Amino acid sequence: MSMRHAALAEIVRRDPRYAYEAYEFVYEALSHTQKLLGRLPPQGTAGEAAAHHVTGRQLLEGIRDLALRQFGLMARIVFRCWGIERTDDFGEIVFNLVEAGLMSKTEEDSRADFHNVFDLDAALTQYQITLEDLE
Repeated sequence: MSMRHAALAEIVRRDPRYAYEAYEFVYEALSHTQKLLGRLPPQGTAGEAAAHHVTGRQLLEGIRDLALRQFGLMARIVFRCWGIERTDDFGEIVFNLVEAGLMSKTEEDSRADFHNVFDLDAALTQYQITLEDLE
């Protein structure tokens, strides 16, 4: 899913640590996380931001879940190709998006919310296929 958004390309130009696809994936993971938590905004409306907000930890769990669903055991390798080595990197991506005005945050949100939340190697390589995954 590539949307080739000019603002995302500008972020990557300014901060080339992470691949363009990593930013797109974070957007997709945000929607995935909101859906899992029952906080997805109604289609075509902004709604009340607080009702749709997810924490850094919740977003990281959604990122992990979506990565395993999309990439399976290749998830860790995909993230490495995108420049992502630890959960802190997702915090950098999110706050790059916030600083560019493409994502919002609350007063309580900070980069520290993403600091060393879990070990990506362990979280993305201990994968079990369930019947739900086969549907």
